[in-house]
Amino acid sequence: MFSTNMLFAKYLIFSSLVLGARLSLYQTQRFLFVEISATAKIPCSSEEKLEGGGISVYWYRRRADEGLTCIKKCLNDQNVSKFACKAETHSLALEIYNVQPDDSGDYYCAVKSSSHLIFNNGSTLIVGDSYTTSSWVLLLVPSPLGLNSPGMADLACIVHGVSNPVQISWNISGNQQERGLVRSLKAKDGSLMLISHISILMDTWTSAKILTCEVKFNSSGKSVKKSATFLELHPSWCVPQLLHLGVAVFLVGLMVCLNVAWICCCSNSGKQHMTVHSRGTIMI
Repeated sequence: MFSTNMLFAKYLIFSSLVLGARLSLYQTQRFLFVEISATAKIPCSSEEKLEGGGISVYWYRRRADEGLTCIKKCLNDQNVSKFACKAETHSLALEIYNVQPDDSGDYYCAVKSSSHLIFNNGSTLIVGDSYTTSSWVLLLVPSPLGLNSPGMADLACIVHGVSNPVQISWNISGNQQERGLVRSLKAKDGSLMLISHISILMDTWTSAKILTCEVKFNSSGKSVKKSATFLELHPSWCVPQLLHLGVAVFLVGLMVCLNVAWICCCSNSGKQHMTVHSRGTIMI
């Protein structure tokens, strides 16, 4: 009897692992710009049957300086007021009616497998225009004085003083790259500072290729681009030139640190953050 129960328990564990391994969710629309008061439609698809397949689908939202929140369980669509699930055989879209700026954020579709939720990489919804009069973009690159060791080069694109998320993309000499890891800091007045970080091979950075950070604030306005290339130091450089370069790098770093410290002090320290990784699981 004991061995039978053990075998049955192993079967349940194996079945849940197989379901998690087979079922994959896809959110191909990484960024979605929508005008205020319009209807936003965020798609989610799978190779497995979602409609009528006995699979529970959930939608989660994460806004700046907030944790992950379940906003819709796609079990039925009775009494729909703000959110609705529109299902087809292999896809299920979240519709958000009369969107407002505070609807901006990251949206994730998830399915329940045993006691876990399986997520995908999510989609970022941007409602209206995130640009304000205090918005600016700064690109930080490695100092040429500290590139003697091989490995990776870290770069950061800082977007200051925006009202909502923005689309930040990277490219190297015209070749599109994956979006970097983004961290958001919220000030007391509600404005955001977004920091997008990317790591590239040192050989790529030192090969004189142009690296560009592009920031898009809305669907109609022009984007802001900041570009940089590796600047090699030569023995012919004199000491004053090196001194000026060092002072400039120090001042930029100091300015960024002061801004980050100010925002951190003004933020609500009691709020919790949760990071969702591609195809990760969260215990419920």
